[in-house]
Amino acid sequence: MVRTVECADLPTGGSPDPADLLDLLGPDAPLAWVRRGDGLVAWGEAVRVEVHGADRFAAAERAWREVLAHAIVRDEVQLPGSGPVAFGSFAFDDDSAAGGVIVVPRVVVGRRDGRTWLTTVSTVGELGPAPRLRDVVPARTPAHPPGEVTYTDGAVDAEAWLEVVARGVCAIREGEVEKVVLARDVHARTEHPLDVRWALQRLADRYRSCWTFSVDGMIGATPELLVRSERGLVTSRVLAGTIRRTGDDDADMGRAAILAHSSKDLEEHEYAVSSVARALAPFCSSSNVPDVPFVLSLPNVLHLASDVTGVLSAPRGDDAHPSSLALAAALHPSAAVCGTPTQAARALITRIEGMDRGRYAGPVGWFGADGDGEWGIALRSAEVDRDDPRRLRLFAGCGVVAASDPAAELAESRAKLVPMRHALS
Repeated sequence: MVRTVECADLPTGGSPDPADLLDLLGPDAPLAWVRRGDGLVAWGEAVRVEVHGADRFAAAERAWREVLAHAIVRDEVQLPGSGPVAFGSFAFDDDSAAGGVIVVPRVVVGRRDGRTWLTTVSTVGELGPAPRLRDVVPARTPAHPPGEVTYTDGAVDAEAWLEVVARGVCAIREGEVEKVVLARDVHARTEHPLDVRWALQRLADRYRSCWTFSVDGMIGATPELLVRSERGLVTSRVLAGTIRRTGDDDADMGRAAILAHSSKDLEEHEYAVSSVARALAPFCSSSNVPDVPFVLSLPNVLHLASDVTGVLSAPRGDDAHPSSLALAAALHPSAAVCGTPTQAARALITRIEGMDRGRYAGPVGWFGADGDGEWGIALRSAEVDRDDPRRLRLFAGCGVVAASDPAAELAESRAKLVPMRHALS
């Protein structure tokens, strides 16, 4: 049982330099949540809890509260991400065998706004002075490239997936749903066992505006923040509506204008924003829902994006604010990864998609002792095989509405596979 958590500010100089968080990680089961150089990296497992079923989010939170009830905490930093932290990753579907997991690491290094800190977790028999970074950092070995990578069809091959999308469009036109998000997977096999650090470094370097993550074999760089909860304020970044970049800046400016005025993409985006706003409303005293999305530019695609924000309602009596994980559970699955109406879209996905998504498109992120934290949607991601680190599943999904064209959706899915293919190259 975890008994103590110690935090302290660290200087940014010295060796190793914690300014590059990902460079601190060792090759064994690294944990990461990093964006533009800030965030959290961690290693070691003090506590691990696996959960399953529709109750997986609540079960994970109960387990976390049990850990905290037995912890002695000294936090000299008092920033989001300092003190006790648990990383988590959860399946998209209630019935998936992937379930969910929370991991309380033994060592966490955090960085925010120029401040860096070290958190360590010890059992009661290991109590002592807080160690220095050089005492707990893994042996500094270079990340090795995966070598040659071969790709093969996943559960549904590309040609068959065209029919999956066509069936989704038919269901929409028949009134079964208004929007459905359909995904596909691609299998990758690397020449050498994947060093996760290699992939994380490449993702963080190229996709700096995304949240680069690694939790229990799920790795990726998601552009979509499901929810951030910080001191009573909540934020959710919604993405829906996509067009592939050409690589020519002038041409891409034109494509951004096309995307911003596309009735098909604006319809898809409106469903996603509305689903997030409805899910947050019961928890917030006020909120801001943008009337018009902005165009988010990534190296491979352009997205329609909206940042929905809110102020959590004041707690009553002994009640506390809902935790960030509870908010993530209320938001999941949003229309951006499922569809509208939610239950009908989930049923349609189960019927026609042809694969178990596992933890793809599920919440991934972290939360602290006060419940605040950040949870993204596991997009632009891959799952590393537990038994063979040479094998991975890469995922991509597309929002389908009545005006969708199967061939265009297949092209979009290929564009969304680019980040992980780059990470493995």
